[in-house]
Amino acid sequence: MPASLEPLDVGVQIPYHFRCPISLELMRDPVTVCTGQTYDRPSIESWVATGNTTCPVTRVPLTDFTLIPNHTLRRLIQDWCVANRSLGVERIPTPKQPADPGLVRSLLAQAASGSGSYSLRVSALRRLRGLARDSDKNRSVIAANNAREVLLSIAFADVGLESSELNHEALAVLSMFALSEPECLFVASESDRVGYLVKLLFHSSVDVRVNSAAVIETVVAGIRSSELRAQISNADGVFEGIVGILNYPLVYPRALKIGVKALFALCLVKQHRHKAVAAGAVKALIDRLPEFEKCDSERALATVELLCRIPSGCAAFESHALTVPLLVKIILKISDRATEYAAGALLSLCSASERAQADAVAAGVLTQLLLLVQSDCTERAKRKAQLLLKLLRDSWPRDSIARSDDFAGSDVVPF
Repeated sequence: MPASLEPLDVGVQIPYHFRCPISLELMRDPVTVCTGQTYDRPSIESWVATGNTTCPVTRVPLTDFTLIPNHTLRRLIQDWCVANRSLGVERIPTPKQPADPGLVRSLLAQAASGSGSYSLRVSALRRLRGLARDSDKNRSVIAANNAREVLLSIAFADVGLESSELNHEALAVLSMFALSEPECLFVASESDRVGYLVKLLFHSSVDVRVNSAAVIETVVAGIRSSELRAQISNADGVFEGIVGILNYPLVYPRALKIGVKALFALCLVKQHRHKAVAAGAVKALIDRLPEFEKCDSERALATVELLCRIPSGCAAFESHALTVPLLVKIILKISDRATEYAAGALLSLCSASERAQADAVAAGVLTQLLLLVQSDCTERAKRKAQLLLKLLRDSWPRDSIARSDDFAGSDVVPF
């Protein structure tokens, strides 16, 4: 049950006909299928998406998969929510209906029309952008109408010339979709198209820069050819552009999210990681690390570990005063993955530098590692912790070594 409805457990019974027959929760977007049964939209969509072709209640085959909004029932549910507001029930919002496929086709045709008015083409792309931003369902409707092919052709039209507002709007919509491998190859196989995206990383508009970075990340992650991935990561200015997005001075969560995703994808190409270091990726990662959300923190730490595997990366991280204290603090704080990457980065740093070893011990790494090896963390993380403990054994103060013998058998609960 949604968090906002938790108070219902103590004093309110949800009417039976307001519950979804699949989830048994209060329906927020009731829709009716061809058998006449009503379900909550996310529940019935998941039912169909997993390959089921029958009505969950009647078991009658679904001959038509159209979902018709049950406005009357939704209004009754909303009225019931309002009537029970004093008992902690919040009114469900009126859901936005999915985009009309006919409207999507019309907007795509208008945007692709070379003979159409320039302003109308831009306006059509802006409407598509708004629809795509509204919901996953809208993006599915847009993608189902061959949108990616249309958007690619507009976004990369006349790449040798100065980019236009039309190109930028097409790129903005395109950045919201996953691309197939052939579509990724369409971009990656032409150096002019890659160079065009890299050039946009330095555009005056941060939105254009972030959208370009998003497409670069999608393309790099979507191709299997190591040669083409290497060519993209070797493009002049690509790392500088991505690091510039991470260093954007204002609070812009999407810039952080896209920037770290793109940097991680590019750093998977081993032979060009030194370019990331030279572009200032080390300082950007450490300075921004406290600001990332959980999933982005994991990517950032994975990138830190990758860069710690090359000498220039190790040296750059060691020279940043906050690197070792932050990595030590992160152990067991964010997630198992984050812990594994932080331990791996510390292992690389301490293997290369006695100063890093001293900094780690001073930051309390002993306690963190002992907690880690006794935790339910991944075996890889524990193996890295054990190697690091062995490496640092001679660096610990005598009193720490004495305490560690008792600590190993204690019932410390990992936090």
